[in-house]
Parts: sequence; structure tokens; C-alpha cells
Amino acid sequence: MLKRPILVRFHLNEEESATLTARAKECGYSREAYIRSLLDGHIPRPMPPPDYHAMMRELHGIGNNLNQIAQKAHILNVVDAGRYDAALHMLAEAALKIQAAVILPVKME
Repeated sequence: MLKRPILVRFHLNEEESATLTARAKECGYSREAYIRSLLDGHIPRPMPPPDYHAMMRELHGIGNNLNQIAQKAHILNVVDAGRYDAALHMLAEAALKIQAAVILPVKME
């Protein structure tokens, strides 16, 4: 059984078809997935630049290193745990904000 059994056909001129294809390709979507995203009320974002994933991996790596240092510091009672935890929380929030700004679709108004 098909997951989407209803077929919808409509006609586009060459310019509209080219625009749809180009916008879907910018986002890394198929034409169908692009239209479904719009129907769900989201405007897809273009694919992030190639360096984005490398930068996010680096940020997550820094966060993991900081977490390991924090665990050791808590055990040895050497670092101000409150300030350190706040800084780690800020790093995590920054990574989420970058992710939301670059790759998550925008909700239509």
C-alpha cells in the first residue's frame, strides 16, 4: 500500500517548473518534498554551506571536551562549577541557534 495514495496533477509553464526545480534543488529536496513542506506551512531553507557540518562537529567536540573537564573539576572541586556550567549551557544554546538559523525551515505566517 502506498504511503501517499492520492495523486495530484497540475500544470506549470516552463518558467514555473524551472523555478520549482531550482528551489527544491537549493534545499536538497525533491520537487514533491518541497511542495509538501510548503503545504505543511514551512518555507524550506537552502542547504547549508559545506563548512557548516564541520563547524557544528567542532562545536560539539568542544562541548564534549568541556564536559569531560567539568566532570574532573567537579570531582577535584577545583573550578567554579556554576560559572562553568553556565558557559557550557551558553555553548549548547549557541549551537542550537546556529542550527535553527541555517538549516531548520521557517514557519509561514
